[in-house]
Amino acid sequence: MPVTIHIPTALRSYAADHASVDVEGATVGAALTALTTQYPDLSKHLRTADGSLRSFVNVYLEDEDIRYLDKEATAVPDGASLSIVPSIAGGLRAR
Repeated sequence: MPVTIHIPTALRSYAADHASVDVEGATVGAALTALTTQYPDLSKHLRTADGSLRSFVNVYLEDEDIRYLDKEATAVPDGASLSIVPSIAGGLRAR
């Protein structure tokens, strides 16, 4: 059964404007690899040159942040969903 990966608005143009994509993958890392194999332009936005997940890219398995699980080695149950959530920085300093 596929894993559904939800794509944030800012990255949808690199995934043929899809809001979500179904891929196969037993782990978070395998699912992300399947996603970037299908949509190679996403890779540079999700991974560094050495292949690790960029520090400003957060991935959630259902409601759980994978950084507090087994990171990319986290097992993904059949039918689960992953959400890619890029960190947002900036704004105005409160006075």
